Amino acid sequence: MPSDAYPLDEIDRRILNALQVDASHTNAELAALVHVSPPTCLRRVKQLMDNGVIERQVALVTPEQVGARLTAIVEITLDVQAADRMEEFEHVVALEAAVLQCYRVAPGPDFVLVVQVADMPAYHALAHRLFTTHSNVRNVKAYFSTFRSKFETRIIV
Repeated sequence: MPSDAYPLDEIDRRILNALQVDASHTNAELAALVHVSPPTCLRRVKQLMDNGVIERQVALVTPEQVGARLTAIVEITLDVQAADRMEEFEHVVALEAAVLQCYRVAPGPDFVLVVQVADMPAYHALAHRLFTTHSNVRNVKAYFSTFRSKFETRIIV
């Protein structure tokens, strides 16, 4: 276990696993589910949030139901890989709502992005905004999802 990892006990693990499946439970429901008292559950969840173990709680939206039908996995290679230039690129993509995830990777490209847009014209507009006009982008390689066979957000703890 990395030294910066928060020390989790079995109760914390049960709480985290239950919340990752369905975070809409009331405190009483969650407490019953993980076999602790409601006050203990509330205190534990607050500690997990205060210590950054639970980053945030969100609703997962079905992309097709909101018109975001095209998923692209995009590899980006920069011309200059100096730390400040990498951070500059990360800042640019962080401001773009259609970029759902951004990873620095090695070896190979410098970044891998997960992008969700309405359609191919929307992807082209995004590519122009983020990649074509950015002077440090050397290479862009995009893969377009034809079918999503698995999508999961939970981490087994």
